[in-house]
Amino acid sequence: MELSGKVVLITGAARGIGAELARNVYRRGARPVLVGLEPERLEQLSRELGGAPFFECDVTSWDDLDGAVAGTVERCGGIDVVVANAGVNHVGTVETIDREAFERVVEVDLLGVWRTVRAALPHVVDRRGYVLCIGSIYSAMHGPAVAAYTTSKSGVEAFADALRVEIKPKGVDVGVAYFSFVDTDLVRGALENPAVKMIRERTPWPLGKTSKVEPAVEAAVRGIERRSRAIAYPRWAYVLLGARGLIQPVFEPFMARNAEEPVRMLNEAAADAAVEGESALGSRRRDH
Repeated sequence: MELSGKVVLITGAARGIGAELARNVYRRGARPVLVGLEPERLEQLSRELGGAPFFECDVTSWDDLDGAVAGTVERCGGIDVVVANAGVNHVGTVETIDREAFERVVEVDLLGVWRTVRAALPHVVDRRGYVLCIGSIYSAMHGPAVAAYTTSKSGVEAFADALRVEIKPKGVDVGVAYFSFVDTDLVRGALENPAVKMIRERTPWPLGKTSKVEPAVEAAVRGIERRSRAIAYPRWAYVLLGARGLIQPVFEPFMARNAEEPVRMLNEAAADAAVEGESALGSRRRDH
């Protein structure tokens, strides 16, 4: 796919992978459309990219997404590529993670991808374009403290696989990006948690290595141009994808041993937070 002149709608475009992706396709002559939750950052990026259209949009809202898609078509005439990139994370164990926090991750990272693709798909079909769903190495390998995230990213992969089969006869290709740890706010925020930092430090090389945003995005854009089925970065992630049936059961005992202390730390922190919450609630009740 020659990107020059193509309309590329990107969710989660205010920062991180989404913002760098918009810059990259703009340099190739494409027309990026910026969709996200931070209008000030989107406006600033829009100015940087020659006045690219931007829309404040929550991917948990059908109305927001339908409005962003309609606005894109009105201003740009159609959509050639949709990149479902918006995502969040919340660290915690299945035993103790806040229920609403777990479901929020699934709502944004999985159902947000479904909503984004569904809203844009008729226009992508019209142009025989390309759909890119941002997954993760967690789509293929599942570890501790991120059950909500890995559940979502595994679902993203399955969703994309099903869509690919359905839509291929209409000339549309579907890809999944499998990124390892990329230096974004999402990853840095997770690593501020001491337990997650410990898990990371105990993860063998190269699985625990953090990559820069720019080369990861460059790999993604090359994948868009090639209408690739799978885009993995760093390149060793292709090995993980190919050997996932072997790697997961082999590494689970190792991960369980190394995660025992961090999991205990997370559970204790959650229990302490719950006690503090109950204490604060009791104080408010007495005040009334």
